[in-house]
Amino acid sequence: MKAGARIGIAAYGLTHLLVAWIALQIAFGGSGEQADQNGAFQTIGQQPLGRALLWVLVAGFAAVALWRLEQVFWGFSYESDRVTKLRKRVVSGGKAVVFAVLTVLAAGTAVGSGGGGGQQGATAGVLGMPGGQLLVGVVGVGILVAGVVTVVTGVQQRFRRDMSLPSDRHARAVALRTGQVGFAAKGVALGLIGVLVVVAAVRLRPEEASGMDTALRTLAGQPFGPYLLAAVALGLLAYGLFCFFDARYHRV
Repeated sequence: MKAGARIGIAAYGLTHLLVAWIALQIAFGGSGEQADQNGAFQTIGQQPLGRALLWVLVAGFAAVALWRLEQVFWGFSYESDRVTKLRKRVVSGGKAVVFAVLTVLAAGTAVGSGGGGGQQGATAGVLGMPGGQLLVGVVGVGILVAGVVTVVTGVQQRFRRDMSLPSDRHARAVALRTGQVGFAAKGVALGLIGVLVVVAAVRLRPEEASGMDTALRTLAGQPFGPYLLAAVALGLLAYGLFCFFDARYHRV
């Protein structure tokens, strides 16, 4: 389970590297791929032995989901503060859901079913329910808050509490810097998604709440958007690199 979790964390880093590459192509006027996990998985699947690699990712993501679920009940024994321990266990529950979804998406791509449109369809379904507009708005605000928290986590290096960082000062410095930049960029991307979901709720237009790809392409369409998108893409690249350090040094 520990080995699988580390593979899953590294696989998460790989998906972010691919999303960053697709986002950079969008910033410079190219790429028909989706700048999200679906696009990353499809890019992997198109490579030689890509389908086999996707199944490795499926196994890794599933291991991370189970590991995070275990943390909900028994994790973070090294934290002495009860509130901090409870908060981290709640966060681990959310991450277990995220990696369970990634497992399903990667498996779907591996068997050739593809993806996309899921979030838009789900948003449309919720907006059609009584009180759905308010519920979608609350979810959007929650995503926006998560983005802000992610930025703060990067700036204050909160992620280092869950890592046994390398003793080599150069490796430690690279791990910390990629973590800082990466978490900040990921937080900005999450914040953009949150804003789009809130806008979709206000306007009753679910097509405006379609996840990372829509958020990054919306950013590219703004004044100086390509430069801003390129900066975010480089930040996601840093996050992907950080995940490789995290896969090695996280307290699993």
